Amino acid sequence: MADVTTPNLAQAEETISEKGASIATPRQLMWWKFKKHRIAMFSAIILILFYVIALFADFIAPTNPEKFNASTKFVPPQTISFINAEDKFSLRPGVYGLIEERDPETLRRSFKIDKTIWHPIYFIVHGDSYKFWGLWESDIHLFGLDKASGGVLFLLGSDRLGRDMLSRVIHGGKISLSIGLLSVFLSLILGIVLGGLSGYYGGAVDNIIQRVIEFIRSIPSLPLWMALSAALPPGWPQTLRYFGITIILSILGWTGLGRQVRGRFLSLRNEDFVLAARLSGARDFRVIIQHMVPSFMSHIIASLTLSIPGIILAETSLSFLGLGLRQPVISWGVLLQEAQNIRTVALAPWLMLPGLAVVITVLAFNFLGDGLRDAADPFGR
Repeated sequence: MADVTTPNLAQAEETISEKGASIATPRQLMWWKFKKHRIAMFSAIILILFYVIALFADFIAPTNPEKFNASTKFVPPQTISFINAEDKFSLRPGVYGLIEERDPETLRRSFKIDKTIWHPIYFIVHGDSYKFWGLWESDIHLFGLDKASGGVLFLLGSDRLGRDMLSRVIHGGKISLSIGLLSVFLSLILGIVLGGLSGYYGGAVDNIIQRVIEFIRSIPSLPLWMALSAALPPGWPQTLRYFGITIILSILGWTGLGRQVRGRFLSLRNEDFVLAARLSGARDFRVIIQHMVPSFMSHIIASLTLSIPGIILAETSLSFLGLGLRQPVISWGVLLQEAQNIRTVALAPWLMLPGLAVVITVLAFNFLGDGLRDAADPFGR
């Protein structure tokens, strides 16, 4: 006779799950819920891939992004083919040769595929030299053509100077992606310090900081960015200009986080664990950093993740308008300057591809931020 007190398998699994959740740390609960958000997980993989590519841009890019060739202007994106010139299948990918043609009436130059010439693509090849991470010289690239082949490789086409768009988009990611992280890091410091002081002490400190936040938020963002960017000395080297743009975006981007931190501090400063820390003799700085901030760090991370896309778009907009970074610095916004002329876009629509990189990055950060925001409340719906 079966034992009626034995729970079924589903009840047993539910009991074990509840026991595991009851002893799990907040980080474990956050990770378990985040894993269930498939779009956020996929977005995280995309962003990790983008940052790895940006980190090893010199190695991954097939050519030097500044290398130009007057004979290969506005070459359309080449298609990878596994069918060689002998019309046979090859396990090694390759690209066909190009034949230059010119319209007798408009004198417009175009390129036609020559299937009688096929250039195989090799992996781990010698190519243009570069200084890896600014430390040592190298000429090893992830993929490319044999130098002796005499062919060209433009998987995303070329620009008006014959420069490889794929290499330029990869190198542009170094600036556009890093400026988002650096600005958010500075915004995090300003938001926690000023927002924490506002919520922890209250009174006159709170009034002054809140009035500053209201003043900054009352000014339209884009005109303010443009005014501050235009105020940067035009003679500055591009390195200083990069940090100047980063600081401007940070100064204007901390206000949202500052208000969130203030609200959390107002609700936490009278909690038992904060009062206990004060009574034990802990200094205010230690109470804030070691007790109050860690209690809602997950919400801060989610908020910062959602703010990175805005900073990337701000840098792209300023560079596109010529008020941010400029040549020879390569960023996605600088690359989009090539697409300002509608005639150029009509003749070479692939020059808009840096905008696609911006869209993918912004969407990925937004989906990732949504997943982190949901995971920050592991006991919610």
